[in-house]
Amino acid sequence: MAEAGDAAPAEPLAGPPHARVTVVLITWQRRDEALLAVRRLLALPERPRVVVLDNGSTDGTAEALRAQHPAGSAGADRLDLVVLPENQGAVARNTGVATASTPYVAFCDDDTWWDPGSLDRAADVLDADPRVAVLTARILVEPGAVEDDIVVELRESPVRGAPGLPGPALGSFLAGASVVRRDAFLAVGGFSRRLWLGGEEELMAADLAAAGWELCYLEDLTIHHQASVLRESDLRRRHGIRNTLWFTWLRRPVPAALRRTRFLLRTVPRDRTTALGLADAVRGLPWLVRERRVLPPHAEARFRALEASQEASRSRVYDR
Repeated sequence: MAEAGDAAPAEPLAGPPHARVTVVLITWQRRDEALLAVRRLLALPERPRVVVLDNGSTDGTAEALRAQHPAGSAGADRLDLVVLPENQGAVARNTGVATASTPYVAFCDDDTWWDPGSLDRAADVLDADPRVAVLTARILVEPGAVEDDIVVELRESPVRGAPGLPGPALGSFLAGASVVRRDAFLAVGGFSRRLWLGGEEELMAADLAAAGWELCYLEDLTIHHQASVLRESDLRRRHGIRNTLWFTWLRRPVPAALRRTRFLLRTVPRDRTTALGLADAVRGLPWLVRERRVLPPHAEARFRALEASQEASRSRVYDR
């Protein structure tokens, strides 16, 4: 029997788009992976509308998508391609959410795909609980359908949420594996243009919590991830270090920010990538001073609860 990651995607289904969920996919310089991801999404039984944000790729991604899904072909009426003039990183998702007309948006990267039925399940849960702004899925690493290491942390989250939530409360979320309530996303301004990409979710999660929204892990949502070999690991680590420090000093109280900063400085590699990330963070000081807004106690409690698990985590380190 073929593994889930090896199975060929089915042909796109015909019919009107899903009335509740739009899928927003961002891609950059990964033409072949984007083509496969879009085929898988259009073949989902939920028949979602799929909005692809091409972050200024120069490898022919947009042309290949148009050729693969010409007007009149199955599923083409549910595919919207937006070609951006430059690489906007995670901020491209803001454009995708803005173009959606459904109440919920499922995010997807070009090396991930949603399991059949998960989008319907997410919509049902969000319909039933108006307190929830974000649902994060169980992540299976392909090939092999092995649970990602971070799933245990999500499942065993120490965050205390409101009673009766559909799953464990979370302090933050994984954008490429989550379904969001569109109105809540737009109300907090989407992803920060300053953070661009790399740990960009933490700031949005904090602002959602401050506004009274809940974030949850939902075991019966599943997304598959087959990590692309086309990755800029050093740049992602540089941005991750910078963004962790920026978020920490934008929203955490001084004692908590000092603890987090000391831990980060003790554990990051002493190399050029780290030095560049730290320098980037320091250059943002004037902006941090202007924009600093400490979280209210109920939201800060979520991040305080995560400190021990974050320090023990092997999924949230900057050593690779």
